[in-house]
Amino acid sequence: MNKQISVIGCGWLGLPLAAEFVKNGHLVKGSTTSDDKLALLRKEGILPYVVSISENAVEGAITACLKDSEILIINIPPGLRKNPQSNFIKKMELLCESIEKSTVSKVLFISSTSIYKDGVEMPVITEENSINDESYSAKQLIGAETVFKTNPNFETTILRFSGLIGANRDPAKFLSGKKNLKDPDGPINLIHQEDCINIIKRIIKNNFWNTDFNAAAPQHPTREVYYSAVCTMKDIPLPHFDHTRPSQGKVISNKKVEQMLNYRFLHDL
Repeated sequence: MNKQISVIGCGWLGLPLAAEFVKNGHLVKGSTTSDDKLALLRKEGILPYVVSISENAVEGAITACLKDSEILIINIPPGLRKNPQSNFIKKMELLCESIEKSTVSKVLFISSTSIYKDGVEMPVITEENSINDESYSAKQLIGAETVFKTNPNFETTILRFSGLIGANRDPAKFLSGKKNLKDPDGPINLIHQEDCINIIKRIIKNNFWNTDFNAAAPQHPTREVYYSAVCTMKDIPLPHFDHTRPSQGKVISNKKVEQMLNYRFLHDL
């Protein structure tokens, strides 16, 4: 029996994800913060709603967006780069209050592997590692995760993605021609949009709830090797790295995704 699914945050990842669920026969409701995107969501077969979440209130059609849905996927960028002091935890607490009043019984919260700390020893990171307790953004993300994981009104799975690539998102373009970039020997942790969508589908199809997953492509070339190779392939200026300081980084292990979900990644780096 196909499920009714709501997706809060139909952006770069959320929109094609919601559209994929529609193709698979699910009734899908999706939120956007812009009236201008309503027609785009309708075109993909998604029932669209305008929902805006601030530190003070959840505004818009949140009740209608969640109505009769069993599963909720939360895919909202914390926005901490643009507003470093933003209280993402508070926003998620307010959203959680709306979920408690709905029919939602399962929540998939999209988070980030940036919660884990880099190190000169290049640690291999699993779901058991501690977070970066020195970083405000990491504390905000893990705090938001905890809001959902500790709520007794629904089951929650946390899915932490590494850097997102694919579908007009090419990180090499952002570094092309840049000077004095740090961590040339730091490992790359990236994941393609198509793998993100397939992993989410696998979690929901097989009812993997009340757990955490980290997700990154299996390959981890160094920053200098990867970005230089991609820029060379695209015939754009190479980035230049600073080798005067020790590199830091980490390797995100995807063993739990591969073993527990029986998933094989489609895209190499």
